[in-house]
Amino acid sequence: MRTRYWLVIIFSVIVLPTQAAQPGKAAIASAHYLATEAGHKILAKGGNAFDAAVAVSSVLAVVEQTSSGLGGGAFWMLHRASDGYDVMIDGREMAPAAAHKDMYLNTDGSVNRDLAVHGPLAAGIPGEVAGLDHIAVNYGNLPLAESLKPAIRIAREGFPVYTKFHRMLTYTQKFIRRWPAATKAFLPGGELPEVGQVIRLPDMARVLEKIAAEGRDGFYKGEIAQRLVDGVVAAGGIWSLEDLAGYVIKERAPIRTNYRGYELVTAPPPSSGGIAIAEILNILSPYQLETLGKVQRTHLVIEAMRRAYRDRALYLGDSDFYPVPIDMLTDMNYAAGLRAGIMFDQATPSDMIPGRDGLPEGTDTSHFSIIDREGNMVAATLTVNLPFGSSFMVPGTGFVLNNEMDDFSAKPGEPNAYGLIGFTANEIQPFKRPLSSMSPTLMLGKDRVAAIGTPGGGRIISMVLLGLLDFMEGNEPESWVSLPRYHHQFLPDKVSVEPEAFTAEEIAALEAMGHTVEVRNRTWGNMHGVMWHRQTGEVTAGSDPRQDAGKAIVR
Repeated sequence: MRTRYWLVIIFSVIVLPTQAAQPGKAAIASAHYLATEAGHKILAKGGNAFDAAVAVSSVLAVVEQTSSGLGGGAFWMLHRASDGYDVMIDGREMAPAAAHKDMYLNTDGSVNRDLAVHGPLAAGIPGEVAGLDHIAVNYGNLPLAESLKPAIRIAREGFPVYTKFHRMLTYTQKFIRRWPAATKAFLPGGELPEVGQVIRLPDMARVLEKIAAEGRDGFYKGEIAQRLVDGVVAAGGIWSLEDLAGYVIKERAPIRTNYRGYELVTAPPPSSGGIAIAEILNILSPYQLETLGKVQRTHLVIEAMRRAYRDRALYLGDSDFYPVPIDMLTDMNYAAGLRAGIMFDQATPSDMIPGRDGLPEGTDTSHFSIIDREGNMVAATLTVNLPFGSSFMVPGTGFVLNNEMDDFSAKPGEPNAYGLIGFTANEIQPFKRPLSSMSPTLMLGKDRVAAIGTPGGGRIISMVLLGLLDFMEGNEPESWVSLPRYHHQFLPDKVSVEPEAFTAEEIAALEAMGHTVEVRNRTWGNMHGVMWHRQTGEVTAGSDPRQDAGKAIVR
């Protein structure tokens, strides 16, 4: 009996794989090397992934105002390793009290696009600062002031202009020049800076120091709040001190779905991303995509995208204001009904999908992913909406304000800057948060765990989806962030494709099925992901090669 007992033990040791209790290293992938380095420095000082998230977010707020900042908002998806707790910190911008559903309509009922995207009337009440304070106080190991030190230093000492910053500034300068403070900050001497030229933001450094000393109250109350309200109102905006003081962070339960043995933990409303991704994966779940040819596989994914984006337009908004049917949209039976309308050899025209009647026919945000040595994870997507947001800067602050009010539906069925449409679920209301496509996502499995996300406006959902499918096939973060992208958002009824994503023969085959394929002249997105192989302890990371400043570091 004793011999048999030891044989059983030996057999168990051989057959059962070992599993690393914690990652051997930490990984951070972000849109700027200074932010990635700042996050690792905070980890080295005893911070955890959540402290590092504060550091990365705040440095991006300084060096990447094309995409995020103190004047914007964010979703931070957190995973706490000690107890497996997952939560989304909702720091999405909020409509001010004086906002109303017709605020961007001309007298003839058309939407005034300039008011909706340029200047202070386009800005919602920012949530990023409140989110940083909330994460530091409730989840971090270090004081907020410690995690803000890198951002304060970089704002004061400056950072070199990089290619993306220069390109977006070139594109946006005609709007930035409307506002003296923004012109002074980003166009020194009134001239477009060259790549490599140092930009210093001393006013922003002082604002960050105030936040470091006083927490969120240093921004939403007192001197800074008064300065923000005075500057916004003087330029035609509608903020009030009560709007700022009343901003609250929301902790939201993530959307969860299972696909091929992995649990996806992703963004709930006011994000549309998590529900749309769950719906698409539910539709695709019976198909063995890996066994199909590229054209057939692409066709099925497009058809699933088409249906999920239709539901995005009809049903999704801020669930605090509108009864979003989350259970229905993420139900497998609902997905089966949608799947039943998909033909294997023919595209379904969007105007043939039920719910189409009455509907008429971008790109800057930021993302980072973190995993620390204890296994805590963060997937965070931050935004000011369009490049440099509203282009408006309150004098004496050093940061631009968002133009997230354009993410509301300014008029039923009218497309926003990304061509996305919306209805009553996403109409403008006081204190409401606009619908977002931001989709920070965690994948949790017995063998691997990962964090992924990207900027890209309405294309965020499709990009994260393609990255997730690549993850499911066993590929590494460098593959997820690099693979060619395609996108369908229901309306307009066409497939957008990155250059060289498909051969001429593949495009012809898709068009023969009835798809309209539009090959764009540029790429899109800026994806960043990290992954931990639980059985080996190995940690890997990837930063999108499409942009020049991003960096992934495992240390």
